[in-house]
Amino acid sequence: MFRGDLEHSFRVPASLEGLAHDHGASARSGRIELGDWQTPVELADAVMGLVAGIEPGARAVLEPTCGRGAFLVAARRALPAARLVGYELRHEYVTGAREALVGTGACVEEADFFETSWESVLEALPEPFVVVGNPPWVTSATLGVLAGTNAPVRSNFKKHGGLDALTGKSNFDISEWMIRRLVEAARGRRFTLAMLCKASVARRLIERAAAERWPFAGSVRAVDARAHFSAAVSAVLLVLEGKMASTAPGDEPDWALYSSLGASVPSSRLGVRAGRAVRDLEAQRRTEPLEAQRRTEPLEAGKARAAAWRSGVKHDLARVMELTRSGDGLANGLGERVEVEPAHVYPLLKSSDLANERGGVERYLLVTQTGLGADTTALRASAPRAWQYLERHRAAFDARKSRIYRGQPPFAMFGIGPYSFAPYKVAISGLHKRLRFRVVGPRDGRPVLLDDTSYFLPCDDEAAACRCAELLGSELAREFFEARVFWDDKRPVSKALLGSLSLEALAERLGVAAE
Repeated sequence: MFRGDLEHSFRVPASLEGLAHDHGASARSGRIELGDWQTPVELADAVMGLVAGIEPGARAVLEPTCGRGAFLVAARRALPAARLVGYELRHEYVTGAREALVGTGACVEEADFFETSWESVLEALPEPFVVVGNPPWVTSATLGVLAGTNAPVRSNFKKHGGLDALTGKSNFDISEWMIRRLVEAARGRRFTLAMLCKASVARRLIERAAAERWPFAGSVRAVDARAHFSAAVSAVLLVLEGKMASTAPGDEPDWALYSSLGASVPSSRLGVRAGRAVRDLEAQRRTEPLEAQRRTEPLEAGKARAAAWRSGVKHDLARVMELTRSGDGLANGLGERVEVEPAHVYPLLKSSDLANERGGVERYLLVTQTGLGADTTALRASAPRAWQYLERHRAAFDARKSRIYRGQPPFAMFGIGPYSFAPYKVAISGLHKRLRFRVVGPRDGRPVLLDDTSYFLPCDDEAAACRCAELLGSELAREFFEARVFWDDKRPVSKALLGSLSLEALAERLGVAAE
């Protein structure tokens, strides 16, 4: 399934070869390029002890990216009768792993993950077997920044469409692809898979398991990445148990979510509903009547339908487009004095302002369009000073890397439309780990715009905005969101999360007016 989509050689650029053991910035780049986070002995022992409890009769243990062999050494202690097999790209690691496993009968091969036929490897293993490891913690985007070549060819293997396929959603974690590759190769076999990975990767794999009806029991256990890897990332051990086959729709299993490797009782049950991972299924069931997709009946006459959640303005050029007060005028992020037509300058709030409840608007945004794709060349006549300013910085606009600007008018923006200029908004930061909704009103007679890491409901008047904010700040709304939000995500509060709540249903439940 995957080889045709993402065929590539997992090779290290000569410029980065061997840098993982050097010092300084180049060493860090080399480590990131390889996703090189070697597993500490104590963590490998804890994982293999857990795996041995799940599958005590395992006849083989495979570590597909074995590094120096930490898991294989731990497997020898936890499952002494199991056959040990490892694969590793780096020659010096292969040598180290072999030395650590002398006398055990282990087989450690030097091989590229993306050039290995995992179907053939797994076919040779006796059942039941265990696949364990710590695949590279690096994304395709990071490798692109580093000019790395040891990655699958970037393709839209998640099947995103439209704008999502052109922006961050098309990025993927290498480990996610690798684990999926192994699971597919194990189809029809009896096995247990235990992989260290980012929590977000585990959730995407669980969503994939539901979408493709993988019949796994499983669990997700939190791992202290800061203690074990000195990494500020939310990490887990993802465990899949079962024989690979297929299940009927609606048979998606629940997953036990543990607060640590050693926890004996799950803190909650994680599952997939409507294609999306849900953090707490019990709380999700209690608040299910509030889900927007459940309201299929038409609204009563005279009732206003809630506006759609919107994201703020995206421009990717803050040093030119975002302005601050300087004396009696404006200045850009380059320290230049900016003289443009006031009609094209709007007050701006960023997500950090929303999260920290900063009241004063210190920033302003130069707006080039009032709608997506609108012709900007009209500014040459209607706002000549703004046009001249933009022209002076055309090279910076042309250098914007995002594909969304290709084929667009010069100086184009995104996330812009009539909703952006609504006089009142109920807004929240998408980046911060708190559910804090704010009413944002006009400043000096001008609507306040928001940046693209913020989300908002546009409102025509202050009373409507205050009613929406009151609903969203209720304990019932908080319970709804808390059941579905994953605070370790890079952008935990998403448009999809916010839009999954029906304000009308919430208002009815609370006995207040939604409009």
